[in-house]
Amino acid sequence: MVIMSTETSTNDDVRSGRTITLTQADDGWWVARDEATGVASQGETRQDALDNLDEAVALHKGETGDSVDNWEEEKEVLEELGIDPDEVQQARDEHDGLPEFMQ
Repeated sequence: MVIMSTETSTNDDVRSGRTITLTQADDGWWVARDEATGVASQGETRQDALDNLDEAVALHKGETGDSVDNWEEEKEVLEELGIDPDEVQQARDEHDGLPEFMQ
C-alpha cells in the first residue's frame, strides 16, 4: 500500500523527547510515526493516530502487554490477530526463522 501525503507535520514532544511525524493519507486516515523507534500507527483522526502510536511504542519497548513465552501462547495471539499460526510455522520451517512480515 502506498500512502500519499496530503499534509505532514512534525511534533517534538518536549515531555518525552520524541519526534513524531504525522501524515494524512489520501483516504483521510492519519499516520503517526515515532522517528526514534521507527514505530508507526494510524487512526481516523490525528488524536486517534497519536493514541495508537503511544500504545504501539509502549508495546515495542515492552512497557505493556503480556509476554508470549511458548508456542501455545503465541498461537493464541496469532489467532486473535487473524494470522494463521500454521502459515507462520510453515514460513519459519521454510525460511529458517520468522516470516518476512514479522521481521
